[in-house]
Amino acid sequence: MYDLRTSSPLTKVVLTLASNAIAWNPMEAFNFAVANEDHNAYIFDMRKMDRALNVLKDHVAAVMDVEFSPTGEELVTASYDRTVRLWNRSRGHSRDIYHTKRMQRVFSAKFTPDNKYILSGSDDGNIRLWRAEASSRSGIKSARERQKLQYDEALKRRYAHMPEIRRIKRHRRLPKAVKKAGEIKNEEINAIKRREENIRKNSKKGSLPARRSEREKMVLATEK
Repeated sequence: MYDLRTSSPLTKVVLTLASNAIAWNPMEAFNFAVANEDHNAYIFDMRKMDRALNVLKDHVAAVMDVEFSPTGEELVTASYDRTVRLWNRSRGHSRDIYHTKRMQRVFSAKFTPDNKYILSGSDDGNIRLWRAEASSRSGIKSARERQKLQYDEALKRRYAHMPEIRRIKRHRRLPKAVKKAGEIKNEEINAIKRREENIRKNSKKGSLPARRSEREKMVLATEK
């Protein structure tokens, strides 16, 4: 990270794997997101670089691009797993996923300035246009249609705490390859956690370094 006013470096952060893209939050100048080869995207505060503010972790292959929405409240990521995902910046799991049978590895994803659409570029040679809200519809709406939409949103908010409603809201149809890769990835992560826990149980107290949270362990070093 450099200060352009003095042409001098401010901070250097070394992560476990290579990073492919960086995006600054347009509404909060100190925050930025990083797309990484470890299948995750990370949100950092440049004032405290030794840990991430959040880890976005649903992809099953390298994250090639990341972009904040114009409001700064959401992000979009493009991945080598042939999907585009949408995120709320404060949550670790994506709120929506976009894919098609013909879409190949996705290398770029951007919000349009009006925050209503997303553009993605993949190595099948196509640029695709997606709605930022999949259920929204373009065109002029009548007063009755607007009233119906407002009523539906009020119902969703009122019953959002119910487990069945949460399950339906989170459910997304995934490509078979992505679903299978996700299952394998979860099994591997759980196996690593069990192994680490067994090592701690069978080691002398104080002989191992303190636990590092998920938001800290991918940072190998910071230099100022």
